[in-house]
Amino acid sequence: MAHAAPASGAPTARPGATRLPDVFSTRTHAIARWAWPVALGLVYGYWAAANRRDPGPITGWNLLFGFLTALVFILAYVAVREIAGRVHRGAHALIWAVFAGVAFGFLYGQIGYSVLRSALMSLVIAGAFFAVLFYRYYTHGDRA
Repeated sequence: MAHAAPASGAPTARPGATRLPDVFSTRTHAIARWAWPVALGLVYGYWAAANRRDPGPITGWNLLFGFLTALVFILAYVAVREIAGRVHRGAHALIWAVFAGVAFGFLYGQIGYSVLRSALMSLVIAGAFFAVLFYRYYTHGDRA
């Protein structure tokens, strides 16, 4: 198999770095930009509703709770995505870590644990997310 060699003197993002081809169209990226939060929100809303009802029956109030939770999650996700993209790397990691911690804490609280335990578990999750994201954003640098 023959591969095309890059033209001599062609600029690259980093020395030795190769860029993967973009196989999806701009339209596909635009659809995915909105489909991803909606899909995550629906899964999150279902999960919250399932945690709240425990082994009980599915009721209309339970469905309403799940859809409202999904709506709030979608709006928060889109807001965090827009805000986080405009700040520097450390704040970017912190914003996503807080979002993940709050989202986890809410789900954990629906199981029936105390507010204190939910808050402590949220801090643990947010701390882990911050460590991973901080490392990722600092090792990959700014892509702009």
